[in-house]
Amino acid sequence: MATNEELFARAQRVIPGGVNSPVRAFRAVGGTPRFIQRAQGAYIWDAEGQRYIDYIGSWGPMILGHGHPAVLEAVQKAALDGFSFGAPTQREIELAEAIIALVPSVEQVRLVSSGTEAGMSALRLARGATGRSKIVKFEGCYHGHADALLVKAGSGLATFGHPTSAGVPADVVKHTLVLEYNNLAQIEATFAEQGREIACVMLEPIAGNMNFVRASVPFMSRLRELCTQHGALLVFDEVMTGFRVALGGAQAVYAQLIPGFRPDMTVMGKVIGGGMPLAAFGGTKDVMSQLAPLGPVYQAGTLSGNPVATACGLATLKEIGKPGFFDALSARTQSLVAGLEGAAREAGVPLVGDSQGGMFGFFFADGLPQNYGVVMATDKERFNRFFHAMLQRGVYLAPALYEAGFVSAAHSAEDIAATVQAAREALQA
Repeated sequence: MATNEELFARAQRVIPGGVNSPVRAFRAVGGTPRFIQRAQGAYIWDAEGQRYIDYIGSWGPMILGHGHPAVLEAVQKAALDGFSFGAPTQREIELAEAIIALVPSVEQVRLVSSGTEAGMSALRLARGATGRSKIVKFEGCYHGHADALLVKAGSGLATFGHPTSAGVPADVVKHTLVLEYNNLAQIEATFAEQGREIACVMLEPIAGNMNFVRASVPFMSRLRELCTQHGALLVFDEVMTGFRVALGGAQAVYAQLIPGFRPDMTVMGKVIGGGMPLAAFGGTKDVMSQLAPLGPVYQAGTLSGNPVATACGLATLKEIGKPGFFDALSARTQSLVAGLEGAAREAGVPLVGDSQGGMFGFFFADGLPQNYGVVMATDKERFNRFFHAMLQRGVYLAPALYEAGFVSAAHSAEDIAATVQAAREALQA
């Protein structure tokens, strides 16, 4: 049996950095990444046979836990019929119908294979539908690695200390306006000066790539008003939050707080694929009709609407739509955050957390950050020590301060209690 260190050394000879997505390399926290062999329920096992309580959940999709029987059955049955056809299937219609039924702002949806692809396509569609070039994004929000969006993007880029990416020409991002999250004055001034040129505002309504940071209700409400007033599209990136924080996504949460609230477009991923490569973007029929083959905005993909991935997504949505699912998931997640805060108080360590549905975050700070700059000022070194102490105790948290965490329906009260006890020991060590 190969060790994690042996596998990492082998991987680095043939894969850049030894990983196929940067944050997996443990560069932010130090040490050797764990090479995962298998998963079941709330647990993952590494190459050395060590079991961990998993709070990454493949970065969000595994809302039911790993290997849910109903999802596994659906995937196995679909695979027997064929992996890919490059032609329409009934199942992709069914998944589109399911998404539209759960997200009132979405009248039509286009399926794709990744969150990056969905975000990139939504951006192109917004520009095509409005005939404008400028876009607004917020510091610390990550919308995939499309060139125009890799400006102060948070998440993996924050982890490695780069405000943008090499290989992105200045001309590509000259129309990207980057503002501070939750800063009302900046968004007011930007629309006052350039409102007629702005195609869209794209944001994570609850940011999961600078840990867990909510958009304030006044900020979100005014953002909706300004976009409507100036003819810009409000685009919600719900790749993380969609069907994870609530059955209708983060927009359902804000609709309860802001009467009549809806974004114009929504980018989705992760949960709608149930752990398989699948994402989507959707909006009103007027906007979506601008897409080829109906309109002039081109977008295509050989594996879009993949029959196995759609089976996985449909089975997942069916399970999370059952009565009481999100009440139970929210309660379990809240108990975890409360337990972590309690363990920190006992140790005299400043720690504050927040959660919504099955998504959570915590900071070694006295108060919840409202923007990327404040997140960057929290105690990174303490987080790194805590991460490794938890890992040693069988708890797998995201290997970076800047990532949200995820609880699944498979996490039991005993799992939460074991995690809190591990935190108590780690914070007092």
